[in-house]
Amino acid sequence: MKTHILIYSFTHILIYQKMKLEDDNHCFACGRENHCGLKLSFTYSNGKITTEFIPSMIYQGYKDIAHGGIIATVLDEAMIQAAIAEGIMPVTAEINVRFKRPLMVNEKAVAEAEIIRKGPRLIEAQSRLLKTSDGTIIAEAYAKLIPSK
Repeated sequence: MKTHILIYSFTHILIYQKMKLEDDNHCFACGRENHCGLKLSFTYSNGKITTEFIPSMIYQGYKDIAHGGIIATVLDEAMIQAAIAEGIMPVTAEINVRFKRPLMVNEKAVAEAEIIRKGPRLIEAQSRLLKTSDGTIIAEAYAKLIPSK
């Protein structure tokens, strides 16, 4: 079974590495032209990327609680942007998110991410989302990213 997973992953690495990735400003997470999107804006400093995020009611799951999929999207995009800030255009191959606390609708949070390992075929990154008011960790994520050529 593991052999098949390795072959499958290697095949996808080759496919993504050969793709030309382009930004047309319609990305759900950061695209300025996507009227349904999050329109996240990122800052890079000292090897870390950060963004502020305040979920509105349209991004809730249960009443007054931000949807976990939206939180995962913010964490994923932060890791992608951390790689882009280092000159790498990647796609996410694998992501693992651990939810620690709920993020309430209209509650301000900050996401931060960094690259923790760079290889020619695989990049590893980590990110976390924190409540701005007290630094409480809302969620943490780890991802494997595939760089394109």
